[in-house]
Amino acid sequence: MPTTDEPDESDMVQVTALRLRRMPRQARAREKVARVLQAAERLLVAEGADVLTTTRVAAESGVSVGALYQYLPDREAIVEALADMYLTRLEAAMESFVERARTDTWSDPVTVLVDAFADIYRSEPGFRALWFGRHLTEWTRQADTRHKRVMAAGLHRILVAQGLLPDDGEAATACYTAFLAADAVTQDAFRTDAAGDAELLGQLKSMLRAYLGHWTR
Repeated sequence: MPTTDEPDESDMVQVTALRLRRMPRQARAREKVARVLQAAERLLVAEGADVLTTTRVAAESGVSVGALYQYLPDREAIVEALADMYLTRLEAAMESFVERARTDTWSDPVTVLVDAFADIYRSEPGFRALWFGRHLTEWTRQADTRHKRVMAAGLHRILVAQGLLPDDGEAATACYTAFLAADAVTQDAFRTDAAGDAELLGQLKSMLRAYLGHWTR
């Protein structure tokens, strides 16, 4: 199944723009911020969020602490920028499936989506390291709540496009419930197994088919 494309440097800056202390306007500044985020992600994967200090990230990226401070003044800001980047990637992936659902017909949309997002979890060790750690900020938790709504709405749009669910509030709530369950089970499947617990993911598919089957037309 497909995974998200590797973002280029301009993408990395764009998706984290709201979490930067100031927006880099020149190409050189954007490249510098992208380099900082790439370095922070490397450290996060290798050593965990505890090492994401401005001093350590600056050294890893080859950027001065003063230059880093202009955009990401502390560890909290670095964590939030990375979280924003990961959530945006997941939402972009969901939107791509919404577009595909308008022209493709899937005999088993649950398998298509669960397998695709499991592949994304496998390919994003930084996301796993951040989300399974203890360093999420209040902003990050609020962003995750908003993110779940966006993803659930995407699921609803997919199932409407496939002719499986009505476009109404009751079906939208069912999709939100299904996504919350899928998100929790998927995270648990990857919490201790970087490849994902195949049995848990298989049970997740069965559960979602049974639950959403109650709402199909």
